[in-house]
Amino acid sequence: MVDISDNHRVRDRICTWIGYNIDTVNAELNSCLNACHDCFHPELRRPIQIGAAPLAQEYGIDGFCNILLNPVTILVDVGRTSPPDWLGIVVHEYAHAHIGSPGHDRRFFEVLSHLCLGLGLRPPVWQPDLENYLRNWPHCRSLANPLAFWMGYF
Repeated sequence: MVDISDNHRVRDRICTWIGYNIDTVNAELNSCLNACHDCFHPELRRPIQIGAAPLAQEYGIDGFCNILLNPVTILVDVGRTSPPDWLGIVVHEYAHAHIGSPGHDRRFFEVLSHLCLGLGLRPPVWQPDLENYLRNWPHCRSLANPLAFWMGYF
């Protein structure tokens, strides 16, 4: 699921950049995660860890939540969107982690709405087809070259 490139030069550049910068990026993602945690009473918070990783292009996703791990693990491809949109990706994946489900049903809608309101993001609007509507909520603009961030061109 994590993939950078078959090109050795690109792979070396990305690995070097990650080595020097991943702590800073992960600190920002942890800040977003803690903001999500702050929207709930401590006894309602699930153990969740988060990290940045370049996700394989063929999946076409900005983030992933593995609810089967303990702690739940969220991966965010920070190269696919600009930094102001990272919180939106974390909010989406956090909602999955919070309910322990990969779907986009009424429970997901309620948790996502709660998080959006608590963090000053535009909340979703109830739709008859929540599954399709919520797959990309909150909306984040994708960047043209996701690997550019990971190579230090940002």
